[in-house]
Order: sequence, then C-alpha cells, then structure tokens
Amino acid sequence: MSRKLHSLFSNLASANHESELREHFMAKAGDIVAATAWGWKFFADDFRVIDCEFHGLPSSILQHYQEVGYRYDPLMCFAIQYHAPVHEEVILTPKNWQHSIIYQHVFSRYDIEHIAIAPLIGDGRLLGKIYFTRGKNTPPFTQENLTQLSALSTHLSVCLAKVKLQQKVRESPFVNCLTPREQQIANLIAEGLKTVELSAELGITQNSVKQALKRMFAKLNVSTRAEMIAKLRNVSLG
Repeated sequence: MSRKLHSLFSNLASANHESELREHFMAKAGDIVAATAWGWKFFADDFRVIDCEFHGLPSSILQHYQEVGYRYDPLMCFAIQYHAPVHEEVILTPKNWQHSIIYQHVFSRYDIEHIAIAPLIGDGRLLGKIYFTRGKNTPPFTQENLTQLSALSTHLSVCLAKVKLQQKVRESPFVNCLTPREQQIANLIAEGLKTVELSAELGITQNSVKQALKRMFAKLNVSTRAEMIAKLRNVSLG
C-alpha cells in the first residue's frame, strides 16, 4: 500500500464527525489512484441518491444519472449484488462499455471514459459508494487500483460506523451524567475496545479502567457494558 493511502487511513481514523471524514476523503482520495474526478454518494433503501459530493464534476451529472437510473449502470448493479469494488473493464469489453446506455447518456457527456467504484457498507447493506473517474486518452483503472479502493472503502465504512455510534452517544439524554473522560470511555467501548485496549488507549491502568466503569454503571443504573451502550444509544437490548 502506498504512503498516501496509509496517510489517508490515519486521517480517517482520527475523524470524530462525518464532516471530517468527508473533508479528509475529498482532499486526498483522488491522488491515490490518479483520478481526474471523484466523490461519494449515499443511498436510500431503493438506491436513490440522497446525499452526494463531487470533486472535478458539475452537480448536474447527478440529475442526468438519476434520469437514466442505476439499473442501466452495470457497475452499480455489480456493487449492489456483490458489495465489491469494480471498474468498467472487469465486467464489459471497451466496445460494450462505450455502447452502454449509462455511458452514452451520462458519462460521455462529462468526458468520463473510465470509472471505478467501491461500496460503503453498514447495517448489513449498501449505504453508498465512493467513485473515481478518468477522462479520454487516459489508461483504465487496474487491479491494483481496485485493491487500493477495496482497502479504502473498508476503512471508510468502519470509520462511518464509528462516528455514527459516537454521535448516538453524544445525543443520548443520559450522556450528561457522565464526565468528558467517561464519555470518551463510552465511545471507545462502543467501538469494541476491551479493558486492556482501553488501558493502552487512555494511558491508564486496567484497574483504573475497571473503577471508571464501576462508576459509570452506577450512574446509568446498568450492570454490563452492553446495557450501558444500549442505554446511551437509547435502544433496547430486548
């Protein structure tokens, strides 16, 4: 993996809000695979685009894409079926790609000759995608590029889940009874960290972690970590 990609991983992992994830991704992602344009999209349950961001493309492309529909986009259909990264030459010959409806009516209009996409996964479904394009007279994306995008989409999916969990905890009606340090511990537990990992992350002893948890349990009137996180997210374990 390239140094640029690992640097982006690090920046994504440090983000505390979705806006920070967007900023880091949009600033650096295109350089990793030498894309001329890139962005991300989020979908409703019917795969209609409900949120998107572009770099290097006008916003009008979304309208034209929606008019044609994702069912005529073979890359999107592949991502829906397999939840895996793909570029056009994985599933089509260059001739068939150029004759496809989505290429003829959308991509060629915006000088998009090559495109690669990778899925954003959460809650067991396709939440969205990241995409990268190249114009005419440029080489197509490669298998190495797909490997890079697979790693990037995995990291981004995990980081999206993390910030959503943190947001739920921050918005909980019970969170104000915890100190800022205890809120930090709760967020880390929501990410799945165990006692030894909490100790290393926070720079305190494992006994200090256990004592902090005992105080937090008492404040929230719970007896397990799962109960605590469920209460902070305002959901029922039942």
